[in-house]
Amino acid sequence: MIINTRRSSNSAIRIREGESTPEQISLMLVNLPLDITFVDENDKVKFYFVSKDRIFPRSPEIIGRSVQNCHPHKSVHIVEENIRRFKEKTKDRGEFWIQREGLFVHIRYFPVYHGKGDYKGTIEVSQEMSAIRTLDGERRILDWKQE
Repeated sequence: MIINTRRSSNSAIRIREGESTPEQISLMLVNLPLDITFVDENDKVKFYFVSKDRIFPRSPEIIGRSVQNCHPHKSVHIVEENIRRFKEKTKDRGEFWIQREGLFVHIRYFPVYHGKGDYKGTIEVSQEMSAIRTLDGERRILDWKQE
């Protein structure tokens, strides 16, 4: 994912296709049914969003912490391998899934590059997928009667 943003004169953040205020962006992200965490190019946790659907608990103390120190010792080598591959641009995503407490959790990692191609960090996205996995056939239009 390549992100190239700049501030416009009215305090909005200009994004490739449009603009939004920081408050609007924050509201959008906290209302998605996802856990989102961002780790910068120095492997430091910069932010995460506390949503009603948060799967993995987070503490404000992780902000600024090395991402390697946010994982169990036995998996740190995997974290480092993912980041190395993203920095070297040999992978453009990573994913795994687990079953935990009756949930099916899909965890994905995406590198973020500046418009020039410089590595700027990694986005971690976790989503509980149990309901999605039960879908079958098609529903080609939103039908509130079926909700």
